[in-house]
Amino acid sequence: MPGILRDYLVMTIGTLCIALALNIFLEPNNVIFGGVTGIAAMLKTLFGLPIGITSLALNIPLFLVGLKRLGGFVFGLRTIFATVMLSVFIDVTANRVGQFVQREPLLYIAYGALLSGIGTGLVLRVGGTTGGVDIVARLLQQWRGIRPGQSMLIASVVVFGAAGWIYGATPVLYALLLAFIETRVIDIVLEGFSDGRSALIVSNKPEAIRDAVLHDLDRGVTMLEGRGGYSGQERAVLMCVISQAEITILKKLIYNIDPRAFVVMTEAVEVLGEGFRPAKAE
Repeated sequence: MPGILRDYLVMTIGTLCIALALNIFLEPNNVIFGGVTGIAAMLKTLFGLPIGITSLALNIPLFLVGLKRLGGFVFGLRTIFATVMLSVFIDVTANRVGQFVQREPLLYIAYGALLSGIGTGLVLRVGGTTGGVDIVARLLQQWRGIRPGQSMLIASVVVFGAAGWIYGATPVLYALLLAFIETRVIDIVLEGFSDGRSALIVSNKPEAIRDAVLHDLDRGVTMLEGRGGYSGQERAVLMCVISQAEITILKKLIYNIDPRAFVVMTEAVEVLGEGFRPAKAE
């Protein structure tokens, strides 16, 4: 299948997932959701306006800003397509799908967040947006390097604050849980599960640690040149990437050789290459 057709198919599936999450799990249980769609839902509660058409109208000014800043013919087409498809799916499926009404809020929140997060992640993954907060998320990612899931969580919290006086405190608390789960799912869809850990090691015995990592752990090591900020002393800094399961083994290797070694361990959002996922163009 040609790449462009695949991308539009993915966006169609993604927007359908979001609409189903809204109409099956969230709206029937009066769950607040963030972004422009959440604002449209509040307007439905207050004035009876249809969510799909209202969200489409609210998206127009945000789309114009995104078209100017993010630019490009591709962005414009994909955003128009995804935004229109989402609005259509929301209104078309509103009275045509079953409703998952439960007394236990964790169930419908978890299901709704999972389905909506997968849908939003799929749309973002192929370079589209569903308008609204998605456009803001892409702008912040471009300008500040903020993960889309994080910026969408912030925007959702702002909407929840405005919705509190309509729905009360308890639904807002549930909505925060929904947003947290949903944004985590979005980041997983975009970046995958992170099993990689990056280690920076400063030691007086860099060669011995290097050999141990190469031969005992069977991982690659990069030797960097460093200088102490206080002492001015030059030191070798070792950098290696390992799996989460190898953290304890690496620590033992290091501290058996040099108990005074300085180690910084961080999560690697994505690791591509030998020993991890193969690098390939999506």
